[in-house]
Amino acid sequence: MTDIDVNLINGIALAFEGDAVYSYYIRKHLIFTGQTKPNQLHHLATRYVSAKAQASLIQKMLTAQLLTEKEEDIYRRGRNTNSHTKAKNADVVTYRMSTGFEALMGYLDMTDQKERLETLISWCIDEVEKS
Repeated sequence: MTDIDVNLINGIALAFEGDAVYSYYIRKHLIFTGQTKPNQLHHLATRYVSAKAQASLIQKMLTAQLLTEKEEDIYRRGRNTNSHTKAKNADVVTYRMSTGFEALMGYLDMTDQKERLETLISWCIDEVEKS
């Protein structure tokens, strides 16, 4: 890749990456559970990838103290980033929390922390499926 320090990448760029990475893992999970119809896949995926779902998941992670101090810092960087994007189906607080969640996923991916990324995503899948 390049010699860019991932710690200097802004929260929105990390969230852009994290959105793609998290969606990829969720889509793969759903397909491996036997879901193959596009409309059904899209509907099921929203339980995991919507702003509301992601905000709920990050709140549970923080409450359960699952994140390291660095991971919490990355979450806050993403959450607090000023974005000109408007939330489609969520209030501003939920949307910002979701952006922080995605920034964390992007950071873990871009720093090649695949095992940690997959551990957190597996935890998220378990949480969604419990509810």
